[in-house]
Amino acid sequence: MKGYFGIGVEGISKAVNVGTLFRTAHAFGASFVFTVRAQYNRREGGHVDTSDTPRSVPTHHFAGLEDFRLPLGCRLVGIEITDDAIELPSFRHPRQAAYILGAEREGLSADIQSRCDYVVKIPTAFSVNLGVAGALIMYDRLISLGRHAPRPVAEGAPTEAAPLPVFGDPIYKRKQRQRARAQSKAEAKT
Repeated sequence: MKGYFGIGVEGISKAVNVGTLFRTAHAFGASFVFTVRAQYNRREGGHVDTSDTPRSVPTHHFAGLEDFRLPLGCRLVGIEITDDAIELPSFRHPRQAAYILGAEREGLSADIQSRCDYVVKIPTAFSVNLGVAGALIMYDRLISLGRHAPRPVAEGAPTEAAPLPVFGDPIYKRKQRQRARAQSKAEAKT
């Protein structure tokens, strides 16, 4: 899968939820994890983050919105239940994305939402646990941007393999062909 993603939280109240999110992010291959305006207790979160994500994945803690930084070209995607949010099944994930989830009771602040390139909601009857919401987002990213065999029409497993990636010729081969064409044209003119 091309691109990268990171995932984080704003203003959390339960370290175990962040620990669960970080562990799941590690399992899904996140490039980084982060917190904004949060006092994440790594020891408490470590009870559920058995992969010890901060030792394997770059982990950033931003004291406030003024300190919050993302890599150049990275799109910020807020996960929040709002009337104008894009429903997850209809959302095309950016190749370079950072997903942010809000605190369990308050959700994402208006300040963070205003900085988001997109706000996405999971179409459920009510709010789900922070760790579950993050897992759903990362899984959706995987199935929509990953390279997998197509789903079968009938129930069960696919009957065909995932298509192999198609790459063009190496650049030096293309340049050789261009030179040969230019030389042929020059010889044809003389």
